[in-house]
Amino acid sequence: MTLMTNILIGLIAFIHLYILWFEMFAWESRGPKVFRSFPKDLFPKTKAMAANQGLYNGFLAAGLIWSLFIANPVWQHHIAVFFLSCIAIAGIYGAYTAAKKIIYVQTIPALITLALLHLG
Repeated sequence: MTLMTNILIGLIAFIHLYILWFEMFAWESRGPKVFRSFPKDLFPKTKAMAANQGLYNGFLAAGLIWSLFIANPVWQHHIAVFFLSCIAIAGIYGAYTAAKKIIYVQTIPALITLALLHLG
């Protein structure tokens, strides 16, 4: 994989580590500021659900980080494609069901990186 692709994978992994922190540890404090259209009384009630989502984002980040350390270029490519595809699909669903801006935070960076992977 090219240096640019590796940098983008690292950046996307960092974003998902941030989402892990946000959903697992800052849901009630940051959540109402990020999801302004949701009623404020919703955040304490959904804390466990958000933490579960955060954990899944951590697994996505772990998969991307893992792909950066795989020595076999074919497997490295396949693992990166798998996790980036998961992120793109999750971003599309999140944009449809939760907040439109998720498409810009998750889906578009994953699709750009997938395109670079296939071109490089």
